[in-house]
Amino acid sequence: MSETPEQRDIVIVGGGPAGSGTALALQRLAPDLARDALLLDREEFPRDKTCAGGLIPATLELLRSVDLSLSVPSVRVDHARVEAGGPPIELDAGGCCYVIRRREFDDMLLSAARGRGLEVRTGVRVRGAVRRGDRIRLETSEGLIDARAVVAADGAGSLLRRRLVDPDEGWVARAVMCDVPIAGSDAPDTYEFDFRDVASGLAGYAWSFPCWIDGDPHWNVGAYSMRRRGEGERLEAIVGGRSQGVAERKAHPIRLYAKGRSLAAPGVLLVGDAAGVDPLLGEGISFALEYGRMAAEELQGGFLRGDLAFSGYQARVDRSALGKKLRRLALGARLFYGPRSDLWFRVARLSRTAQRIGMNWYNGVGLWSQSIPALPEAR
Repeated sequence: MSETPEQRDIVIVGGGPAGSGTALALQRLAPDLARDALLLDREEFPRDKTCAGGLIPATLELLRSVDLSLSVPSVRVDHARVEAGGPPIELDAGGCCYVIRRREFDDMLLSAARGRGLEVRTGVRVRGAVRRGDRIRLETSEGLIDARAVVAADGAGSLLRRRLVDPDEGWVARAVMCDVPIAGSDAPDTYEFDFRDVASGLAGYAWSFPCWIDGDPHWNVGAYSMRRRGEGERLEAIVGGRSQGVAERKAHPIRLYAKGRSLAAPGVLLVGDAAGVDPLLGEGISFALEYGRMAAEELQGGFLRGDLAFSGYQARVDRSALGKKLRRLALGARLFYGPRSDLWFRVARLSRTAQRIGMNWYNGVGLWSQSIPALPEAR
């Protein structure tokens, strides 16, 4: 290991949607900063991730804001089926979601950032992080790096968050999932959410999302609980009952947004799962890209002012549409998974207006949407 640390203005740790999204936004806003930035990820891309990611319409707008379009295989979802006790709720909503595989989608984002000039090093593990004066020293598998600013996009168990921002684990959920082949040559255009196990104590739901794997249609089947501990056997049983004998299942932690948790410290910004995502459904991709936009704006402003304390980042997130939505989703999780869940599911079953408003608001379309403008290009 080199004894002389490499010097960098900005290091982004993590090449998933939050890290790549930060890089893409920074390349548009402040290309001079982006040219000296470095992105590290411990995996080689494309890397496997057993997850069918649902891209809501707002996510596609976020891609367009950095001049990207969806260029990987996807299943367009036009219908939703929701089981919540009683007759199923059937919703028609054309293009309410596009289901991709994270292996392909994440590689698309990282390749776009690399193609626009970002320096990317994969297969590099960050093993330690300490603050040394006005710099953050990263100990990596390839040597030491001293950075003026670090973006922590290293996931739910973020080492950077624990070492530099907040040592507490926070609010961590759990998901178990697997892929089940579908007979035939077509993928369904419906996704399914099943909340019936809430009545027996599950603080979450089960799902089936259609997706393509190597050109063949599959269901990505899974179950989620906003409680990480004590739910493993229940989640395994739910997925096992829906997976048609498929043995290989994977479990993932998901760090959830919690009001009041620190999102920054001098020289450090948290994004994506490291910062916290949707408590109601555990969705993270659109939030990762939105965090990335705000982190890029914070980096641009901080370097212009010569102030990398990032003391305004928390307020920026709290005031934003992202912060407001996450707080409402946290409230929704407490209502729908709490002691009066039967009341709230009854309202959802009986009111078509509530169903439509809820879906439009969550997807970022219709009356409840907020247009996502393209990021201004630096002049």
